[in-house]
Amino acid sequence: MVKDPLAPIDAEPDLLLAQQMRRLHKVTVQGRWSVAIAAWLTIGLLSLWRLRSDFALWREYFTWAAVRYGLAFNPLSAIGLATCVGLTVSVLLWQSRNILFGISQRQVQRLKKQVLQIRQQGSSHPLWKRVMDEPK
Repeated sequence: MVKDPLAPIDAEPDLLLAQQMRRLHKVTVQGRWSVAIAAWLTIGLLSLWRLRSDFALWREYFTWAAVRYGLAFNPLSAIGLATCVGLTVSVLLWQSRNILFGISQRQVQRLKKQVLQIRQQGSSHPLWKRVMDEPK
Protein backbone atom coordinates (compact mmCIF):
# COMPACT_ATOMS: atom_id res chain seq x y z
CA MET A 1 0.00 0.00 0.00
CA VAL A 2 1.30 3.43 -0.94
CA LYS A 3 1.38 5.94 1.88
CA ASP A 4 0.89 9.68 1.55
CA PRO A 5 4.26 10.97 0.32
CA LEU A 6 3.71 14.33 2.00
CA ALA A 7 2.84 12.87 5.43
CA PRO A 8 6.04 14.22 7.07
CA ILE A 9 4.98 17.72 6.05
CA ASP A 10 1.58 17.26 7.71
CA ALA A 11 3.35 16.53 11.00
CA GLU A 12 4.46 20.19 11.04
CA PRO A 13 2.66 22.02 13.91
CA ASP A 14 2.34 25.25 11.90
CA LEU A 15 -0.50 24.53 9.44
CA LEU A 16 0.25 27.53 7.23
CA LEU A 17 3.90 26.51 6.95
CA ALA A 18 2.87 22.92 6.09
CA GLN A 19 0.52 24.21 3.39
CA GLN A 20 3.26 26.39 1.92
CA MET A 21 5.71 23.49 2.02
CA ARG A 22 3.18 21.37 0.10
CA ARG A 23 2.88 24.11 -2.52
CA LEU A 24 6.67 24.42 -2.80
CA HIS A 25 6.94 20.65 -3.27
CA LYS A 26 4.31 20.82 -6.01
CA VAL A 27 6.24 23.65 -7.70
CA THR A 28 9.43 21.57 -7.45
CA VAL A 29 7.76 18.56 -9.10
CA GLN A 30 6.34 20.75 -11.87
CA GLY A 31 9.74 22.38 -12.38
CA ARG A 32 11.54 19.06 -12.71
CA TRP A 33 9.04 17.78 -15.26
CA SER A 34 9.20 21.10 -17.13
CA VAL A 35 12.98 20.77 -17.46
CA ALA A 36 12.64 17.19 -18.73
CA ILE A 37 9.96 18.17 -21.27
CA ALA A 38 11.94 21.21 -22.41
CA ALA A 39 15.00 18.98 -22.90
CA TRP A 40 13.01 16.60 -25.08
CA LEU A 41 11.50 19.47 -27.09
CA THR A 42 14.90 21.03 -27.76
CA ILE A 43 17.84 18.66 -27.39
CA GLY A 44 15.81 15.50 -28.03
CA LEU A 45 14.17 16.74 -31.22
CA LEU A 46 17.44 18.14 -32.56
CA SER A 47 19.17 14.85 -31.83
CA LEU A 48 16.44 12.87 -33.54
CA TRP A 49 16.53 15.26 -36.52
CA ARG A 50 20.26 14.63 -36.95
CA LEU A 51 19.55 10.88 -37.01
CA ARG A 52 16.89 11.12 -39.73
CA SER A 53 19.15 9.62 -42.41
CA ASP A 54 19.80 6.59 -40.20
CA PHE A 55 16.09 6.02 -39.69
CA ALA A 56 15.80 4.85 -43.30
CA LEU A 57 18.40 2.16 -42.61
CA TRP A 58 16.66 1.22 -39.36
CA ARG A 59 13.30 0.88 -41.14
CA GLU A 60 14.71 -1.61 -43.64
CA TYR A 61 17.11 -3.54 -41.43
CA PHE A 62 16.40 -2.91 -37.79
CA THR A 63 19.17 -4.53 -35.81
CA TRP A 64 20.99 -3.41 -32.71
CA ALA A 65 24.13 -3.23 -34.81
CA ALA A 66 22.44 -0.64 -37.05
CA VAL A 67 21.40 1.38 -33.99
CA ARG A 68 24.94 1.24 -32.57
CA TYR A 69 26.33 2.25 -35.96
CA GLY A 70 23.95 5.20 -36.19
CA LEU A 71 24.73 6.42 -32.69
CA ALA A 72 28.49 5.79 -32.96
CA PHE A 73 28.79 7.98 -36.05
CA ASN A 74 26.54 10.68 -34.60
CA PRO A 75 28.05 11.28 -31.16
CA LEU A 76 26.27 14.60 -30.57
CA SER A 77 22.92 12.95 -31.20
CA ALA A 78 23.84 10.08 -28.91
CA ILE A 79 24.87 12.48 -26.14
CA GLY A 80 21.69 14.53 -26.63
CA LEU A 81 19.41 11.50 -26.47
CA ALA A 82 21.31 10.12 -23.47
CA THR A 83 20.87 13.46 -21.70
CA CYS A 84 17.11 13.48 -22.33
CA VAL A 85 16.69 9.86 -21.26
CA GLY A 86 18.84 10.47 -18.18
CA LEU A 87 16.82 13.52 -17.13
CA THR A 88 13.54 11.67 -17.62
CA VAL A 89 14.68 8.59 -15.69
CA SER A 90 16.06 10.70 -12.84
CA VAL A 91 12.76 12.59 -12.46
CA LEU A 92 10.81 9.33 -12.61
CA LEU A 93 13.01 7.71 -9.96
CA TRP A 94 12.89 10.78 -7.69
CA GLN A 95 9.11 11.05 -7.90
CA SER A 96 8.61 7.28 -7.54
CA ARG A 97 10.77 7.24 -4.43
CA ASN A 98 8.72 10.08 -2.97
CA ILE A 99 5.45 8.31 -3.78
CA LEU A 100 6.52 4.89 -2.47
CA PHE A 101 8.54 5.86 0.59
CA GLY A 102 7.38 9.40 1.30
CA ILE A 103 9.49 12.51 1.46
CA SER A 104 12.64 12.09 3.49
CA GLN A 105 13.15 14.10 6.66
CA ARG A 106 16.12 15.82 4.98
CA GLN A 107 13.91 16.96 2.12
CA VAL A 108 11.25 18.18 4.56
CA GLN A 109 13.90 20.29 6.31
CA ARG A 110 15.07 21.64 2.94
CA LEU A 111 11.48 22.59 2.00
CA LYS A 112 10.98 24.27 5.38
CA LYS A 113 14.22 26.22 5.00
CA GLN A 114 13.24 27.34 1.50
CA VAL A 115 9.77 28.45 2.59
CA LEU A 116 11.25 30.46 5.46
CA GLN A 117 13.74 32.01 3.02
CA ILE A 118 10.90 32.94 0.64
CA ARG A 119 8.99 34.49 3.55
CA GLN A 120 12.04 36.46 4.61
CA GLN A 121 12.72 37.82 1.11
CA GLY A 122 9.09 38.77 0.63
CA SER A 123 7.23 39.46 -2.57
CA SER A 124 10.44 40.07 -4.53
CA HIS A 125 11.16 36.31 -4.49
CA PRO A 126 10.26 34.64 -7.83
CA LEU A 127 8.27 31.87 -6.09
CA TRP A 128 6.35 34.18 -3.76
CA LYS A 129 3.07 34.09 -5.69
CA ARG A 130 3.15 30.33 -6.29
CA VAL A 131 4.04 29.37 -2.72
CA MET A 132 2.74 32.09 -0.39
CA ASP A 133 -0.46 33.33 -2.02
CA GLU A 134 -3.64 31.35 -1.48
CA PRO A 135 -4.83 29.57 -4.64
CA LYS A 136 -7.94 31.15 -6.08
